[in-house]
Amino acid sequence: MMTRRFLFASAVAAMFAAPVSAAEFKPYTPAAFDAAKKAGKPILVEITAPWCPTCKAQKPILNELSAKPEFKDLVVLEVDFDNQTDVVRGFNARSQSTLITFKGAKETSRTVGETRKDAIAAQLNSAI
Repeated sequence: MMTRRFLFASAVAAMFAAPVSAAEFKPYTPAAFDAAKKAGKPILVEITAPWCPTCKAQKPILNELSAKPEFKDLVVLEVDFDNQTDVVRGFNARSQSTLITFKGAKETSRTVGETRKDAIAAQLNSAI
């Protein structure tokens, strides 16, 4: 009887568990960016700041979209707006909440302050 209860509880818990991200999220480094470009991976450069309300609104959308199978190869590189100012300048970004997508080495899309799920999905699709 205990085994049935355990299995049922495990199944219910799995249904409500947060989806596991299929995309690869990591902090931005030049080496990681170069490796993803050379591999021809779809890339999202997310310029973010912990104090930014728009960035906070983007995060759950990116987490949800990145869990979809079509984005399994997506590499998300997070740039800290406050601490990686040279990188921010290198991408010609003027503010946090900037999302830049690449298909390999080619930039495919850029948005600033976008929080509509369908628009972010379209942007990510431009990289695959």
